[in-house]
Amino acid sequence: MATSKRFAVAVNPAAAQGRGIAAGQAVIALLHARGYGADLVQGADAAELARSVRSRLGADTAGLVVVGGDGMVQLGANIVAGTGLPLGVVPAGTGNDFCRALGIPQGDVEGAVSLMLAALEGGGRDVDLGVVRDAARGECRFAGVLSLGFDAAVNARANRMRWPRGPRRYSIAALLELLRFRPIQYRIVVDGMPRGERAMLLSVANAGVFGGGMRLVPHGRLDDGVLDLVTLAPLAKLRFLRFFPRVFKGTHTSVRELAFEEARSVRIESADRRIVAYADGEPIGELPLEVRVEAGALRLLVPPLRADPRSDAV
Repeated sequence: MATSKRFAVAVNPAAAQGRGIAAGQAVIALLHARGYGADLVQGADAAELARSVRSRLGADTAGLVVVGGDGMVQLGANIVAGTGLPLGVVPAGTGNDFCRALGIPQGDVEGAVSLMLAALEGGGRDVDLGVVRDAARGECRFAGVLSLGFDAAVNARANRMRWPRGPRRYSIAALLELLRFRPIQYRIVVDGMPRGERAMLLSVANAGVFGGGMRLVPHGRLDDGVLDLVTLAPLAKLRFLRFFPRVFKGTHTSVRELAFEEARSVRIESADRRIVAYADGEPIGELPLEVRVEAGALRLLVPPLRADPRSDAV
């Protein structure tokens, strides 16, 4: 049955070597077949795309659909957070980690759209977001993981690589970066309590999957009103190589050098070098940064999922 409601469908033209456009067109066709209006929105860069999306949203908008990877999820979240307008996600990027955390089908546009429309009938699901404050750029929300150490260096290297395609790029980038990386001395404040921390990896996670399927925080939840601070103390490279594969299965949490801590706010600065942080796979600013949780800020078009102790699903 036709409806007067319309979706804005935002596409990253560069996603998955251009396959994002084809996926976006498929989403439009599927929505039309289900009786919904749909407008394809593109832009030369993220800023232009965000402006174009905002200009398309109105009283007749059923929701915003982003087609692409984790960077597109971040873009969509920053547009609709706090508005009550729901966000649907169709994975068509390199890592698609936020979709992995939610159980959204990979490589199945029709399945992702069907799940999204079923959730629309049920009202969707409210989840938390992280908010990063940078002195130069102001505030930006993120949906997945904020990377501030070895993980940020891996992200930067992976973004520069042209081979291999897909999630394996992150694993190879991690192995290459390991050869040169030195632990970082941090000064951090967790919920008002300051301390020093020398660490190899430091991440602040909302959804606990990153790096092309690494289950960094397998016990994490998207609706618990807290973020998960993860630190990895310095360790021998050989020991790192032994436990690294376990991160993909989420069986690494017993490694003694790892620490997990819930927090509502964190301030992080580097005491010994310049660090560029990445969130949802995108550069987001240099340390120092302030991070806080924004509970229930984003309405997602995903149904409630069966609890799984090894997943981020609620």
